[in-house]
Amino acid sequence: MRDVLGAIPLAEGGVQFTVWAPNAERLVLCLEGQTLPMHPDDQGYYRLIVPSAKVGDRYQYQINNGQPLPDPASHSQADTVHGWSVVVDSGFNWDNVTWYNLPLRDYVIYELHIGTFTPEGTFEAVIPNLDRLKALGITAIEIMPVAQFPGERNWGYDGVLPYAVQNSYGGPNGLKALVNACHQRGLAVILDVVYNHLGAEGNYLSQYGPYFTERYKSPWGTSLNFDGAHSDEVRRYFIENAIYWFAVYRIDALRLDATHALFDFSARTILEELAATVHQWADQHNRRVYLIAENDRSDVRLLRSQEAGGIGIDGQWFDDLHHCLHVLLTGETLGYYLDYGSPRYSTFEQLIKAIRDGFVYSGEYSPFHQRKHGTSSRSVLGHRFVVSLQNHDQVGNRMNGDRITHLVDFAAARVAAGVILLSPYTPMIFMGEEYGETAPFLYFVSFDDPDLIEAVRKGRAAEFASFQWQGETPDPQSEQTFLHSKLNHDLRQNAPHRDHEAFYQTLLALRKSHPALQNPDKNDLDVWGYEQERVLIVHRRNGADEALIIYNLHLEKPAEIVCPITHGSWRKQFDSEQWQPVESGIADQLPTDRIHIPPKAFAVYIKGEGRIDDFSQ
Repeated sequence: MRDVLGAIPLAEGGVQFTVWAPNAERLVLCLEGQTLPMHPDDQGYYRLIVPSAKVGDRYQYQINNGQPLPDPASHSQADTVHGWSVVVDSGFNWDNVTWYNLPLRDYVIYELHIGTFTPEGTFEAVIPNLDRLKALGITAIEIMPVAQFPGERNWGYDGVLPYAVQNSYGGPNGLKALVNACHQRGLAVILDVVYNHLGAEGNYLSQYGPYFTERYKSPWGTSLNFDGAHSDEVRRYFIENAIYWFAVYRIDALRLDATHALFDFSARTILEELAATVHQWADQHNRRVYLIAENDRSDVRLLRSQEAGGIGIDGQWFDDLHHCLHVLLTGETLGYYLDYGSPRYSTFEQLIKAIRDGFVYSGEYSPFHQRKHGTSSRSVLGHRFVVSLQNHDQVGNRMNGDRITHLVDFAAARVAAGVILLSPYTPMIFMGEEYGETAPFLYFVSFDDPDLIEAVRKGRAAEFASFQWQGETPDPQSEQTFLHSKLNHDLRQNAPHRDHEAFYQTLLALRKSHPALQNPDKNDLDVWGYEQERVLIVHRRNGADEALIIYNLHLEKPAEIVCPITHGSWRKQFDSEQWQPVESGIADQLPTDRIHIPPKAFAVYIKGEGRIDDFSQ
C-alpha cells in the first residue's frame, strides 16, 4: 500500500509529507520556519515524517532552489492558490454513522453553486435550506466544483488544487458539516470534479512532474498526461483524489466533468481504471458510491459494464431531452441546437426518440458534428441518465445567463418540466428553477493576471458567436456579474413564484407515489406523438400499475386528439391547469373519443378505480 499523497497527520503524532516530484533535482519542505531536505525514491516520490509537525501547520515545497510552491495534494490553503498549504485533520464528528447511500434510481437531484445559492456564499449557509429541499422532493444535492480556485469568485472549473476545499466557502470542515447535515436528512451528496484540465492561474503541477502533455489540446488548453511516459503516477493522483472525496468527506457520488475531453489512447483508459478502482474500494468499505459522467459522444459503452466491454460508469448527464424541449419552446436552432430539427428528422420526432430510446443520435448524420454520431441507448435503464430543464451549462453558457422563465412564460416552463420530471430518467433541478428565480446565472471569475482576464473576456465573446446573440457580453471579471447571479429566495413568498414551487413539489410527490412513474425500464414505456398539434402522449407501466401523460407543447393552440389507449378506466391524477388563473378544460376521466388539452398544459391519468391521492393545491 503506497503512502497517501499530501500532508497526513499520524495517529502516533507528527505528520507524514508525501509528494510526487520527478522533475526535482532537489526538494525542500518549508515548514513553519524550518527548511527540511527530502529525498526521492526511484519513482520520484519524496516522503518525510516530521515528528514535531501538527494540524494547522503551514508548509510549502521548494524545487531546485526556486520559489516555494503549494503542495499539489494540499488539503487546504491558508489564503490563495499561490500561498501556504495547511496540515488538516481528516477526522470529523459525523452524526449519522449508519447512513447508506440511496439507490441511483431514487435520486432527484438539485444542482447548486455554493457562492451564489445564498447571500453568504458558504457551505454553512446552505444548511438552513436543506429541509425545504427535502420537502420539495429532492433526494440528492449536487455541488458544483469546490477545489481551490484563484480568488473568491468562480464556477469552480478553474480549480488548480484538486484536493483543497475552497477556503472562501468554508474550507474542509465547512464541506464536512454540509455533507453531515445532508445525511442527517436522508439526502445524498454529489460533488462535481474536474479531471480533464486544471485552471490557468496558480497551476504549478508542471513544475513538479509531467502532469501534462503537448500531444493533445483540450478546449481549455494543455491536456493532462493519461497515456504517456509517467502517466501511471498522474492517474494515481486523480484516482486517489476520487477516493479521497468518498473516504474523507463521505461524498456519495462524483459528477465527472467533460469526460469526452480526457484524451487517452492506452489499452485501459483512465476512465476504466477510475471506475474499477472506485467500485473496488466501495466494495471493500461497504459503501455504495456512483460515478456520473458528463460526455457528449452519445456512446453507450460508457455505461456498459467492463465485463461486457464497456467503461463501467454508473450514470451520465443526458442533454438531448433538454435540447429538444428548448428548441420546441424557444425556436432557437443555432450553435449546438443545430442538431435538433432537420429535413430528415423533426425536433418533435427527436423528442419522442429521446424519451423512448435515449440518445437522439444513434448513428445518424449530425449537422453540428458534420459526421455520423452516436450509438443506441434503447437498452439502458432510464435512471442511469440524468436529465434537466436547466443546469449550470444550459443557463450559464448563454451570453446573459438566461433561465427558461426568461425565455418563455411559466405555463410553458411547467409543461417542459413535466416532461423532465415524469420521464423514466433521473431528474435534476437547477438552483432556483423550482420557484422561477429571476436572477441570471452568469459566468464569473476573479483572476489576478491581466492577460488571462482579457483572454477570458475575448474567449467568452467568441464562444457566443455561433449563437448570434446580440448585445455586450457581461464582464466575467466584474464582481457585479457575480452578485447579479445570486439567488433571491424571498421570491418564493409571492405569486407566481410560490405557485411555481408548489407545482414542482406536487409533481415530485406524484412521481414518488406511483410505481409506474418510478419505473426506469424503457420496455415498459410507449410514446406517441401528434406533430402538427405538438401533442405528446407517454404511457408508463410497472406491473399492474399504469400512468398516461398527455402533453400539449404548443404555445398557442389547444388540441383535440383521439387517445391511442381506450381500454380500462382512467382518472385524472394531475392537471397543470391547476396553476393557471382559469378553470381547467381537461376532462377528469379519460374520454373514449377525443380529449381536449389546452396549450402549454398536461395531465396525468392513472388507470383503475382505486384510491386517488389528492395532489391539488
